[in-house]
Amino acid sequence: MSVYWVSYDLDKPGQDYTDLINAIHQLGGQRILFSDWLISGNFTAVQIRDHLAQFMDGNDRIFVAGLNGIAAWRNTMLSGDEVKKLLAA
Repeated sequence: MSVYWVSYDLDKPGQDYTDLINAIHQLGGQRILFSDWLISGNFTAVQIRDHLAQFMDGNDRIFVAGLNGIAAWRNTMLSGDEVKKLLAA
């Protein structure tokens, strides 16, 4: 199992991105910052990007990177213990 950091910029103010957020949750995503998530699973970065891209507008941006368990953070939307648990997956 791998852990991925997913970050995006959504460029259309006022757009409804509920489907994108739901798709991230369906992949097991946990929000760590407003536009940043951790996803743990048996996926590749390309699979995550391609799956989520279908819920985004053409001018939106997305970045998916695999993590190696080494990280530092401060004041994430998840508790420090929850972040540690995800990174250890």
